[in-house]
Amino acid sequence: MLDIIHSLLHIDVTLLEWVKNWGSLIYVILFLIIFCETGLVFMPFLPGDSLLFATGALAANPDFLKIEHIIPLLIVAATMGDSSNYFIGRKLGRALFEKDLFFLKKKYLTTTEEFFEKKGVWAVSLSRFFPIIRTMAPFFAGMSLLNYRKFLALSFGGSVAWVSIFCSAGYYFGRIEIIQKNFTLLVLGIILVSLIPMVLNIVKALKSKTLKVKT
Repeated sequence: MLDIIHSLLHIDVTLLEWVKNWGSLIYVILFLIIFCETGLVFMPFLPGDSLLFATGALAANPDFLKIEHIIPLLIVAATMGDSSNYFIGRKLGRALFEKDLFFLKKKYLTTTEEFFEKKGVWAVSLSRFFPIIRTMAPFFAGMSLLNYRKFLALSFGGSVAWVSIFCSAGYYFGRIEIIQKNFTLLVLGIILVSLIPMVLNIVKALKSKTLKVKT
């Protein structure tokens, strides 16, 4: 577990090692990570935002990755992952969360439900920018029998925005010396900032339940 945390916090170093060890297969590895993070409902722990930023930063050196290849590739990975999770939700529904396992907690699904209630179908696109929720949103959309064509359009739009923003930010800002020297802190900051909205939603939900109990 410590090795995994170390790899995530030093994702720039990890990516560089992968490129040196695997060469062009790095594209396949990145595709699978982004696909699985959203495509498999039990893998919300995989890196998303920080991985995209670090990938963009690495692509600033065209000898490692090419930004014009990586952005469309990861947009496809994210969209395909969403569709996979959508059909898992459509087929299995809430039954998958009945045992409340470590990465299949009912509270994750409840938080996603509340997110959908507030944002409507646009939650499919907006969820891209919220860890855990972006893994649960396609599953919930499938479980709710949201029209697939509408879901696919919203998923694609969210994927384009998410991948383009984070990869481009990494590409342009990752070359700045002060960011290169403090990349680990930046990755940690990205992770913490991306978790803030979800934490606030959980706190609001807990306060709401507490008030209902008191009344």
